[in-house]
Amino acid sequence: MHTPSLIEKKRDGAELDAEEIESLITAFTRGEVADYQMSAWAMAVFFRGMTPRETQHLTTSMMRSGRVIEYPAGSPPKVDKHSTGGVGDKVSLVLAPLLACDEVWVPMISGRGLGITGGMLDKLESIPGFSVNLDEQRALQQLERIGVFMIGQTADICPADRKLYALRDVTGTVPSQPLIVASIMSKKLAENLDRLVLDVKFGSGAFMKTRREAEQLAASMTEVGELMGVQMSCLLSPMDEPLGRAVGNALEVAECVEILRGGGPPDLITLILDLSEKVSTASRERLAAWLRDGSAWRKFVQLVEAQGGDATALEKMQSVHQAPVIQPFTAPRGGTVRAVNAEAVGRASVLLGGGRQKADDAVDLAVGFSRLKKASEQVENGEPLMFIHARSAADVTSILPLLEKAVQIS
Repeated sequence: MHTPSLIEKKRDGAELDAEEIESLITAFTRGEVADYQMSAWAMAVFFRGMTPRETQHLTTSMMRSGRVIEYPAGSPPKVDKHSTGGVGDKVSLVLAPLLACDEVWVPMISGRGLGITGGMLDKLESIPGFSVNLDEQRALQQLERIGVFMIGQTADICPADRKLYALRDVTGTVPSQPLIVASIMSKKLAENLDRLVLDVKFGSGAFMKTRREAEQLAASMTEVGELMGVQMSCLLSPMDEPLGRAVGNALEVAECVEILRGGGPPDLITLILDLSEKVSTASRERLAAWLRDGSAWRKFVQLVEAQGGDATALEKMQSVHQAPVIQPFTAPRGGTVRAVNAEAVGRASVLLGGGRQKADDAVDLAVGFSRLKKASEQVENGEPLMFIHARSAADVTSILPLLEKAVQIS
C-alpha cells in the first residue's frame, strides 16, 4: 500500500475500495502510517466525502481493528440505543434496565462527556463504587445473569477509532459526516448487535443544529447498520431545551431514580418509551407498566450491585453529592417561559465544572441544575426558574449572564 496515493485518490474525489480502506486503517492502527498522513487523508474525506460503500468499508475496518464481542450460541437478541448527545440526556440510565425486563440482552458501551453533551460513564460513576470497567468474561456473565451491562470502551475495542478521533479533534475534521458515522457505528457494531435504535438530536444543544443535518446523519448511520446486518430504527428528537428537569451528573441520576420509582418529567419518560418500543418486543403499554410497577427499578438495582455500586445511595444522590452552594435562579418578571436554551445551559454546566473541555479534564459530579422550568410553563415574578448547584458563590456569579440569556419569558 502506498499511503500518499490513497491520500491523493481521495483528495481528487475518487472512490476507495474495501481493500484500500482496510489496508490504510490496519497500517494506521499498527503505527505504520504517520499521524500527519492520516490527518491529510481525514481532511481529504472532510472535503470530498465518502460513498455509502466507502463509509461501510471504513466502519467495518475500524470495527475489525479490535475485538468484536462474541456471545454463546442460542443467547437472546442483543439490543442497544445510541444518542448523538444533548444537554440533560440521561435516557440510557432508564432505557437499559427497562429493555432488560424484556428478556433481551443489553450490552451497552458508552462514552464520557465532552463539551456541553454529558457522558453516560460520568453519570454512572457518580453512584458510589460503580465500576464502568469490566473485562469481557465478567461482562458476559453479567448478561447471562441479569441481561444488561453498562461499561466504557475497552482498549481492545475499536483502537483505530480511538487513534483517528484523537487526530480529528486537533485537525478540524470532527464534523465530517462519514467519519462521524464510522466512529459511532464501529463501536456500536463491535457489540455484535441484532437491533439498534438511534436517537439523533438536533437543535441548539445538539451537535447537529438543524433537522436536515440530523436526517442526513440518521440516514447514513441507518444505511451502514443495515448493510452490516443490523435491524436499525431511528428517532429524530429536538434538543432546543434541556431534556427533563435536571442537568449535571448526580442530579441526572437522581432524576432517573425518580422515573424508575414511578415519577419523573413527562418529556423524558416519553422519549424513553419512544426509543424502547423501537427495539423491544414488548408493547408500549407493557414497557410503561414496567416503569410503574418497579420492574425496571429492580433491574437497575441489580445492575448497580453487579458492577460494584452502592444501591442504598440511589435514593439519596443529591445528599451523596451535595454542592456547597445551592441557589435559585429566579424569574425577573411573571409570564410564560418561551424558551430555555439548551446550549447556554450546557455551557453554564461546563463552567460550573459539570462537563469537560478536554478529554482528560476532571468532572465535578455534584454541580449542575435542578427543577428547571420548561417552555410554555407559567411563572410568577421572583419564582425559581431553576436551582443552581455550584462549588462556590463566585461560580454562580460567573454563569448568571449565560442563564439570563438562556431563559426567555413573555
